[in-house]
Amino acid sequence: MTVPTRPYVRPAISLPVFHDASGAVIDYGNRWGIAGPPEDSYSVTSNLERFAPVHTSADALINHLTTRYDAVVDESVSYAADLLNEQEGVTRAVRVTPTSADAAGITFVFTAFPGVIVHAGVLQDLRFPDCGCDACDESGVYQAEELEWQVLAVAAGGFRETMTSRPRAKYAMDLKYPGGSIGSHGRSLSEYPTARVRAARETLKGLADGWQPWPERAAGGVT
Repeated sequence: MTVPTRPYVRPAISLPVFHDASGAVIDYGNRWGIAGPPEDSYSVTSNLERFAPVHTSADALINHLTTRYDAVVDESVSYAADLLNEQEGVTRAVRVTPTSADAAGITFVFTAFPGVIVHAGVLQDLRFPDCGCDACDESGVYQAEELEWQVLAVAAGGFRETMTSRPRAKYAMDLKYPGGSIGSHGRSLSEYPTARVRAARETLKGLADGWQPWPERAAGGVT
């Protein structure tokens, strides 16, 4: 017997109002208009507290995943090593592992930026925000929403990773969920650490039907 499906509930998010040098309210995500960002906004980061919602949403997602699904949660900054590349400014790392071997695990890596990097499956890192500079004009609330649907997509079984050997060694991924879809095609495996590629091949070869949905938690289950 399984418990009734527990929907994800978005946490309440409260942010201060941000103003530019002239005193005007900054509408992040719609700041630059058709003219695009000014040259002096590149590589500049300001009002970084606008990205605090990604930490709030990540905590809510961890709670949701371990309440709805049969999964084990463990926390250690050492799990930041799950990322494909070393990350500076790591403050926390939480690994959530579904009990089914054919379901893709997820590691949440929190940074002081503030930001969250999610490692999913074998070779995918998802960044929130993706950049964070003023020119990119990323909204913290929007980034939190992106984090939510992408994590929920992995748990729902909407995540696919593929690797090819011929004519060229490539990696691709697809992520689909009612909240959106993204994909990458033909990224060379030479861009990934060799040891990670070798291990990824072995894992993916053992998944006849690719990554599957996470198993629902049984009634009376214990986290």
